[in-house]
Amino acid sequence: MRVIRNIRQMQKIARTLQRAGKTIGLVPTMGALHEGHASLIRACRKNNDTTIVSIFVNPIQFGPSEDFNRYPRPIGQDSSLCMKERVDFIFHPAAQEMYSAGFKTYVDVQELGTRLCGASRQGHFRGVTTVVAKLFNACMPDRVYFGRKDAQQALIIQRMVKDLNIPVSVKVMPTVREKGGLAVSSRNAYLDEGRRNDARVISQSL
Repeated sequence: MRVIRNIRQMQKIARTLQRAGKTIGLVPTMGALHEGHASLIRACRKNNDTTIVSIFVNPIQFGPSEDFNRYPRPIGQDSSLCMKERVDFIFHPAAQEMYSAGFKTYVDVQELGTRLCGASRQGHFRGVTTVVAKLFNACMPDRVYFGRKDAQQALIIQRMVKDLNIPVSVKVMPTVREKGGLAVSSRNAYLDEGRRNDARVISQSL
């Protein structure tokens, strides 16, 4: 497993793989990997010659009062999980590598990004689609894997791919849940036991 931090180096690797006739699968993440991510990696490995996991806490999808600074970044644990799951490459760029000084260009899927979660997180999905488009350009995948837990995000990315004629297949995989029904999420670490029990009511009610 290799860790790549430079976009041009990642592109060079992807082009070499393509010339060799190898398919590339990408699992985009913000790190703090868990069993949900592991399930995506396994699906990716099953259907592609090469598996890339991107780990990048994307600053432009966080609002001013959100948890960017305290979002978990356990890169050692993440690397161990990727090694265990036999990932070929981790793409782990710095923020300044992804967004150069004076960055001005964004991808915005209108209407879909302003409803539901987007209604209370202004600009969030614009940040998501922009970084995902940049990850596509860096890693050049044939297939990309997302969890159904983030349903609105998956729909928006599918629409972006369709509207912009991006040559990638978007695979939306089943939600992985903890015992009791709570969907596995990196932010579950914020929950104390009382709030965790409260959150389980959602899946039980559904």
